Amino acid sequence: MVRDGLETRISNEPDLTICGASDDVADALRQIAELHPDLVILDISLKSSHGIDLVKKIRGRSSKAKMLVHSMYDESVYAERALQAGAHGYLNKHAGRETVIEAIRTILAGKTYLSPEMTERIVSSRVGSTIEPGKSPIDNLSNRELEVLQLIGEGLTTSAIADRLHLSVHTIDTYREKLKIKLNLANSAELNRYAAQWVLENG
Repeated sequence: MVRDGLETRISNEPDLTICGASDDVADALRQIAELHPDLVILDISLKSSHGIDLVKKIRGRSSKAKMLVHSMYDESVYAERALQAGAHGYLNKHAGRETVIEAIRTILAGKTYLSPEMTERIVSSRVGSTIEPGKSPIDNLSNRELEVLQLIGEGLTTSAIADRLHLSVHTIDTYREKLKIKLNLANSAELNRYAAQWVLENG
């Protein structure tokens, strides 16, 4: 299940075949059930849901399809969440053609794909860590809330975030309020500073 430039990259491989494509969650789930793909490639940003939530839905339906999350967002933000949800790999959209094909073949071979940098980061964070899981306020954010925080930190306005995520301005305002509560921030200015600092440290 792929879109845009990925089609060309994959179509050039004689042993790889694209069986479907969709930008709608319900249609994607229907196609997966009907076509039984070996691999599903999906984005973080979807019109009616979040990509990681879709990973959970696919896994919850006992689909045997392997999943590769392909996103514009830096893997340091979402890679672990994607793997925890049931994905088999995470790849940034800026990756070159060879890297894309390598990721696909790695996952189809039954292995997990992450960039060497992300693999090292995850291992380093686990080895010798004395921090109990769930202690960071960020861990309490939903996938969509984390995505909104990321975009705030990148300097996007509420209107621009709404356009990017195909949501209403009112919905983004609601997410901003939830973020302030969960992160214990007093006002929008504090939220903007927090988000900018978080992106600086994790981008």
